[in-house]
Amino acid sequence: MVLLVYVDDILLAGDNYDHINEVKRILNNNFKIKDLGQLSFFLRFEVRRSKKGIHINQRKYALDILVDTGMLTAKPCSTPMVKDVKLLFEQGDPIQEEESYRRTVRRLLYLTNTRPDINFSVHFLS
Repeated sequence: MVLLVYVDDILLAGDNYDHINEVKRILNNNFKIKDLGQLSFFLRFEVRRSKKGIHINQRKYALDILVDTGMLTAKPCSTPMVKDVKLLFEQGDPIQEEESYRRTVRRLLYLTNTRPDINFSVHFLS
């Protein structure tokens, strides 16, 4: 059995339903918990079950980032970063909204949990 706790969110998983129900009963007696049933979202991860196994993604989280940054209608590219890194330092003006930039980079860092293909680019930006 596994019990994951993040602030006031708890994820309980295991292969013995009797043990899981016993832990839930004990927790409820002490803390008055709310059972939300089968896991579908936890810490910005979407979780889906199928006959092939459990699938985890951050699709909604990635879409939220695109909406918040005004990039939802941007054209996709084959690589997440320009090839000549030197150009990044030679072009453009300094960032005016530093806090917005930092927030976006933090969100992208969390997105690399399920998108390792953007890992280098995001860490370069950070």
